[in-house]
Amino acid sequence: MNKTNPENAIKELTMVLMYLTRFNESDRFGSKLDISWKGYDFDVIDEEDYIRQGNHRSKSVAITEAGIKLLQSLLNKYNILDWK
Repeated sequence: MNKTNPENAIKELTMVLMYLTRFNESDRFGSKLDISWKGYDFDVIDEEDYIRQGNHRSKSVAITEAGIKLLQSLLNKYNILDWK
């Protein structure tokens, strides 16, 4: 098994924690969003297409479909069960 460098592991595992602690919320348009709290160090998270931060005052972020796919592959990489 190939080892992951510490910087990538911190980034990936922070994203995994966001995914595992997510909850669902319907927005005003009726679509279901996977939401996570913003209590994580956002300096280590690559926000490009995996999470969306609507209002900067909001205490949560939305996990995009691309983020869900990435995070499910990271669960597999780290041999973690998805319990939701």
